[in-house]
This record gives sequence, C-alpha cells and structure tokens, in this order.
Amino acid sequence: EEILPHCNLQVFTYTCDVGKRENVYLTAERVRKEVGEVSVLVNNAGVVSGHHLLECPDELIERTMMVNCHAHFWTTKAFLPTMLEINHGHIVTVASSLGLFSTAGVEDYCASKFGVVGFHESLSHELKAAEKDGIKTTLVCPYLVDTGMFRGCRIRKEIEPFLPPLKPDYCVKQAMKAILTDQPMICTPRLMYIVTFMKSILPFEAVVCMYRFLGADKCMYPFIAQRKQATNNNEAKNG
Repeated sequence: EEILPHCNLQVFTYTCDVGKRENVYLTAERVRKEVGEVSVLVNNAGVVSGHHLLECPDELIERTMMVNCHAHFWTTKAFLPTMLEINHGHIVTVASSLGLFSTAGVEDYCASKFGVVGFHESLSHELKAAEKDGIKTTLVCPYLVDTGMFRGCRIRKEIEPFLPPLKPDYCVKQAMKAILTDQPMICTPRLMYIVTFMKSILPFEAVVCMYRFLGADKCMYPFIAQRKQATNNNEAKNG
C-alpha cells in the first residue's frame, strides 16, 4: 500500500488449485492474456497432512504429493517455453530443509520435498546442458517457518534458543537476496548447510545420534498430536 502508488505498479491475483494440471494450464493462459508473459516463476505452494504414515488417509498423501511436488511440473511446463524462446527468466523453487534431510512422522511431506529438490536440480542441469544461461534457477530450503503450518513442532528445549522458528519476513528477504544475486541455492539459517553436510558424510546410526541430541528425531510428534486432537474435536463438534 505504501510502495505501489509511488511506483505505478499493478498487482494481479488468481485463484488456482495447483495440484490439478488442467487448472494450472488454464490459469496460465489467463495470465498470459490479461497480464503478459511471466519471467519469474516462484513455486511456493505447500500443504502437510500431519499424520503418522499408517494413520494418514491415502487421499491426504496424494494431496501432499500433488501440491508440494507435482504442481512444480505443471507450472514450469506452463511458463518455461517462453523463457526458452527468449533465453531469459528465473525459476524459484521453495522447498524445505526437509527436502535435504528428513525426520520421523512426516513421510509424505519429506517425500514431496525430496522430490521437488530432485526436480529442481535436474531442471537446472537441463538448462545448463541446453546452454540456456539466461534462465536462472534458485532453490530455497528454509528451516521451520513460523506460519502456523507446523505449530507444535519442538526440538530439544536447550537447543531451541539457538534454532528458533524463522520469521516469514526474514525468509522472504533472504530468498529475495538469493534471487536478485542469481544464487543457485540458499538454506536458512546457515546452520542447515552444516546439518546437510553432516548427514551426507556420517553413517546412518551417527545421524540418528545427532538427531536425538538435537531433539529432531521426534520433533514432529507434538505437532502431529495437536493436529490429531484438533481433528477429533472438530469431528465431535460436527457430530
């Protein structure tokens, strides 16, 4: 509200179920007709089921994969052709630290984020192989963001002061810096680089010990318990 009147900019919004490719393609066509070609694509949609694997309905698992992973294929296929024609554009993939290393209790979420990290890396290599250097890619992998999506998630209380949930504004600013400087990848906070590196070189049992020390092995359990309680309360209320 403060910036737009002085810069003479316009904002267009569209509602689209990105998990359905037909909706994505139709909305993309509307954008091209009403706004113009898209030069920066930021894939940021995400959902979480909040259930242990054996308690999670199949349709919620499918929804997580469609929104968190499959949607990146549809949006990229919708807007990449024009970027290739003019050799200019930027594709930003907002994944998660849980796309680099996993934890217990959120198998569907981790699988979707690992999948989208793989998609992004393969796409980046494809653009390089095609010598389309004018099209940049940036992978964003933040730690827990304080949006309420994972409300209740807790690590070891002695560690929490050093690794608190990230403020959304901070994550946006860090991502914008990475985009404006054509940075291929950014992890926030920087400690996530160390965790990813340690997970890559240590044997699995050592990683388990590290997780237990940090309280990361069961960090999602309070979150899942809260979601289950909320679901039960809602079902009782509706009943």
